[in-house]
Formats: sequence, C-alpha cells, structure tokens
Amino acid sequence: MAEENKNKETQEIEVQDVAGMETASQPEAEKQQENPEKFLKEFNWHNYEEGIDPIDDEKLEEFEKLVEENFVDTLDDEVVTGKVINITDRDAIIDINAKSEGVISLNEFRYNPDLKEGDDVEVLIDVREDATGQLILSHRKARVIKAWERVNKAHDESLVVNGFIKCRTKGGMIVDVFGIEAFLPGSQIDVKPIRDYDAYVGKNMEFKVVKINHEFKNVVVSHKALIEADIEEQKKEIIGQLEKGQVLEGTVKNITSYGVFVDLGGVDGLVHITDLSWSRINHPNEIVELDQKLNVVILDFDESKSRIQLGLKQLSQHPWDALDENLKVGDNVKGKVVVIADYGAFIEVAEGVEGLIHVSEMSWSTHLRSAQDFVNVGDEVEAQILTLDREDRKMSLGIKQLTQDPWTDITSKYPVGSKHKGIVRNFTNFGVFVELEEGIDGLIYISDLSWTKKIKHPSEFTNVGDELEVVVLELDVEGRKLSLGHKQIEDNPWDKYEKDFGVGTKHTAEITEIVDKGATIDFNEDITAFIPQRHLEKEDGSKLKKGEEAEFQIIEFNKEFKRVVASHMVIHKEEEQKIVKQAAKKSAAQNKDNTTTIGDVNADLQALKDKMEGKK
Repeated sequence: MAEENKNKETQEIEVQDVAGMETASQPEAEKQQENPEKFLKEFNWHNYEEGIDPIDDEKLEEFEKLVEENFVDTLDDEVVTGKVINITDRDAIIDINAKSEGVISLNEFRYNPDLKEGDDVEVLIDVREDATGQLILSHRKARVIKAWERVNKAHDESLVVNGFIKCRTKGGMIVDVFGIEAFLPGSQIDVKPIRDYDAYVGKNMEFKVVKINHEFKNVVVSHKALIEADIEEQKKEIIGQLEKGQVLEGTVKNITSYGVFVDLGGVDGLVHITDLSWSRINHPNEIVELDQKLNVVILDFDESKSRIQLGLKQLSQHPWDALDENLKVGDNVKGKVVVIADYGAFIEVAEGVEGLIHVSEMSWSTHLRSAQDFVNVGDEVEAQILTLDREDRKMSLGIKQLTQDPWTDITSKYPVGSKHKGIVRNFTNFGVFVELEEGIDGLIYISDLSWTKKIKHPSEFTNVGDELEVVVLELDVEGRKLSLGHKQIEDNPWDKYEKDFGVGTKHTAEITEIVDKGATIDFNEDITAFIPQRHLEKEDGSKLKKGEEAEFQIIEFNKEFKRVVASHMVIHKEEEQKIVKQAAKKSAAQNKDNTTTIGDVNADLQALKDKMEGKK
C-alpha cells in the first residue's frame, strides 16, 4: 500500500511538471515570434543539445518541497526511525519513507524476540541500493551510535543509567549499558567489600558512567558512586554527633590482622586488636566475625573525625578490678603461658590478668639461658607471686621458688676437698664454669686445669658440654661462690719429678728441637728441658745437633713455674775439674813425702792437657 501511494504521488508530481512545462513554453514561443534575432542570439544551445528543458523557479521550489515532505535523505551516516511493515523468516522489512523499503536481518533483533509489525526501530542506512535496487539498513550500527550518544550524555550530565551484569572478569564485572559492554570494577560495586561476585551476575542495577575512553572505546561505570552521596549525608549527620565514651551499635565490615573495621551506619571506625579483649589474642577473628552486630565505645577521633578509634573490651569490667582481693605476695597461682620473650614468659593467671616470670626466676642456675628452655606457649604452670601492684596492674612470678634453694645445704653436699663430676657450661679467658647441679656452678681457674700443660685458653683443654671431675677448693656460702680444681684430682707429678730431676741429676736424652738461644729435650711427656746455647758444647768444642743423643745434667729445676734447664757442657767440664783435683791431691801427697819434684808436677799437668786435647 505504501508503495502504491508513493507511485501515485510521483505520477502527480510528474503530471504537474509536464503541465508547468507546457505553460512555460507558450510565452517562449510568443517571444520568439516577436523578436527572432534576439531569440536566436540568447538561445541556450547547451541545454538544447543535452535535452534540458527550462523549468520555472517557482515550480522547482514546489517540487523540492514535495520531495522533502515525502522522502528521507538516504545518507549513510545518520540514524533515522523506521517502521516494521513486514517480518519474514530471515529479515524484517523496514519503511523509512524513502523511495523503497529497507531490509534488516532478524539476527540484529535477537535481543528483542518480541519484535512485531508496526514497531518503530532505529536504523542506519548501510547500503543505499544493492544490485536489485533494494535499500540495505542496519539496526545494530544504529544502536551502537545511539548507545554512544546516550552514554556520552549520561557521563556529561551525571545521569543514572540501567545496566545488565553479564559476567565476571578480571578485577570486576562486564555490564551491558545501551548495548555497550562497560567495565564495572570490583571496588565500585558497593561501599562494602564484596565477598561473592557471582551473586551479582544476571542482575539489573543502576549505574553512573564515571569514565569514557573514546580512543579505545572503553566505558567504566560505578554503582558505588550512586550510594556514596547518600552515605556522605548520613556520615555527616553521624560524625556531627560523635562524643568520646559514646556507645554505638555497628556491624563488622572488615577483619584484618591488626584490628576490626566497624560500620557505624555510613562511617567506619577501627577497633585495634588490643582493644578487642582484655586477654591476649592472636587474631581478631577469635573474637568477632564478619557482618556481626556489636556495641562499641568511642575511644578517640581526630579533629576532622575521619579516623575513629573504637573499643570493645572497655564495655566490660577490667579483670584486675575483679581479681581476688585475698591474693597476696607468696601465694602460689596457676596459669597458662601466653607469650614468651628472651627475658621471660607472661602467664595468664586469670582472664585478662598476666604476670611475668623473668628468666632468672625460672631456675636457681646462674647459667644464662632463654625462657624457651623452660616453658612453651600454652603450657600450664604453677608459680609463686613475688610482687603484686594492683594500682599499676603488675605482677611478677617465680617458678624456682617452688623448689628448695640448693645453696641452703651446700656445706654438707659440697665440702672443701670433696670430689664431684660436673658439666662444662661456659668459658672465660681465665677459667671454666662447671655446673655440678641445677643452681650450683663453680669456677675452675685456668691454672687449676692441669699440673703439667701450659694452657693459654680453656678451649685448648676441654669443650662446652664435656664432663669433668673436680675437687672443691674453696666455698663462699654468703657470696654463693664455689672454687673448683681439676688437676687436684691427681697428685702433683712435679713432687716426684723434683726428686727424679733435681739439680745435679744426670740423664741421657736426644736433642728434640733447636730453638732460639739453645735447644730443647723431652725427658718424658711432662718434662721438657731447655739447654742454653753455650751448654750445647761438646768436649771437642763442637755443638750438639738435632737428633743427637748425649748425657745432660740438670742445672735448674723450678716446680712452681715448671721450668727445667739442663747442660751437656758441665758433664765434661766436671771431668776436667775432677782430674785437676786428683792431680792437686797427688801433688800434695808427694810434697809431703818430699819425693815429688817440680818436674813431676809439670809432667802430670802436661799429661792432663794432652788428654783433654785428645793426643792420648
């Protein structure tokens, strides 16, 4: 029907044009007859050759007006509204009031399964006319163009738009807004942290367009921005009424390792982990859970009231105020180890009431150790109250006080001269600390480690953890000091060596080492003697060498400093002196008998000299 109407209108226009042309030709003929020369001179030969008939300007204007009223401009960059006039199995026929109808594939209307004849749709002229003269339209392209116009308008004018959440994506959701896929960041879904993103998929929600990237055709929307304005008003109202000490009801919004964020109805406050409970806790989730409603007290806030410090434990009585009034110093209490430090352990003797056991109060031992050597977190222990300050809420405890002080009967257990076994616990430059039992340590001075060895540091003699036999040398009960000795376990071998290697004794040995200013010889495992350089001289005047065996005489023996000096030279010098003494004695006897002459004496001396020089 529409096509028949258009044909009738076209025929009417063509009839009117012919009539107008006939009317216009009559005055032209009259002008030609009146002045043929002028007519020929002004005749438009170009229009004649091209077959162009002149038309009156008024008729042209009237024709253009009729076209404008009845036909659309079929430009391909403008969105127009058309009407569905027919639907086939594959296409929809759209009338856009042009010379012919347009065709759009039904695939472009999949989002609208209820499309029917008579519906108005927005279309874009994709192809003006195909090979068959058919006008090809696009509804999808028209939707995209219109969608971007609407999105830009919503962004510029801060309008609220409806969108459909299609699916999840990395960092947020994909939302269909006017047919455009927009990105909804996870942080912009709600003012509260989102724990289940999948719960939002398939929902229609209102959004605000917050960002458009025209270059990459990206759109970012926010649902959070819509509710923040309302929340801001609520927040101002709540903050204006805040006062320290005020108790408010809130909802647990977020739980962290350091505390809990509570929503007070549009404004958040923080309950630090130390303000959740009077007792020590490892994590806030031991006390509260997400979305839990609870009462909190306002402890403090800054001038702008943007940071609000809340408390939960302050709503209950302080445990120290409920502590048994009859509890006093000297009483024994039981508790659980809640915290261990290098210097001691904290024991919870009642809920919220803790006492410190210093490491020095865990054992009678004076040996330095860590609290971890005695207790572990969670252990149930019994201790004695050493100090109790209810005003400052402090308590110190002790474990070692539950056992007898080992120094109370020290004189009977460790009398001077008694022998015992102990464990090496520590070294110093001057000695070794040996533990005889828990709480009883004694010191062995480096000089009391060995009778014979010269020790520069205790580590040369023993190791930490070794067991040593000791003798109690001195006992200071008042000063709690014990002096021990190790070498005293055995008799001093130098008492015997003093006799065996006394001055003047002679021994045969081998030169062990040549050293500065002399040499050394080893008489046994304990005694090493030194031979000065000049005492190495042999009878023939040469010097003893390393590995050479000879006879030596002890010329110095010091038991206190363990010093022994020997000489080989005095052996043959002594022989020389002996011969001289014998000759002198013989000479004296001869003088007595008047039988000896000066010549005889000289002969004897000459013989001695020859013997010493090796001539005889």
